[in-house]
Amino acid sequence: MFDNTCKFIAEMYSPDFATWLLGEPITLTKLSPTELSLEPIRADALILLQSDEVVLHIEFQTKPDDDMPFRMADYRLRVYRRFPNKRMHQVVIYLAKTESEKVYRTSI
Repeated sequence: MFDNTCKFIAEMYSPDFATWLLGEPITLTKLSPTELSLEPIRADALILLQSDEVVLHIEFQTKPDDDMPFRMADYRLRVYRRFPNKRMHQVVIYLAKTESEKVYRTSI
């Protein structure tokens, strides 16, 4: 339900997302997840945006996911293989209120 809306907003307003999440107004272009594929990526709302120096990975989620730390690490490695000289920032945005502690995890 949220997938298309989140993708549209993140892609149409990528400079605003960069300012909010990275602290600087960087012009970003869409990076197709298929460019990183060793095997198919199955994600609800995965947004990869890039500039010359940085890749911004935004993942929209409606509920906590036990596999999220592994998925984030996997995306990071895929981006590194493709763009070893670019910085990467990863953010998970939860769209529904939750009491789960999983949403505060920053490591595996």
